Amino acid sequence: MTATDILVIMGGLAVIIGIAWFFWGPRKGGLRAAVTSSGYQEAMVLVKGGYTPDIIVVQHGKPVRINFRREETAACSEMVVFSDFGKSAKLPEGQVVPIEFIPDKPGEYEFTCHMGMLRGKLIVE
Repeated sequence: MTATDILVIMGGLAVIIGIAWFFWGPRKGGLRAAVTSSGYQEAMVLVKGGYTPDIIVVQHGKPVRINFRREETAACSEMVVFSDFGKSAKLPEGQVVPIEFIPDKPGEYEFTCHMGMLRGKLIVE
């Protein structure tokens, strides 16, 4: 095995680790949803290579409205799915799409693209 072979293998392993960290690595922080005058806990999520913010904190028993704005053309981000709440929506590029529901019990709930590659977390307190 030559030095070039070793460098290529090491570079490949670094890329694999980077991809794994991006998709399955730990998430930090989060955004607490703001309560609007209409009583909704509301947050805006930008969809561009992922969800920003990817962690949203809300209170249980109160209505939630999460607005998604997709700023890319990737096929993976065409839809968002909240499987635990039975909610999903198509996300046309450049449009704000609200998803509304009432989380009835505390816990952590995942939201994803329809392919499961982009993911975020809703923390219900």
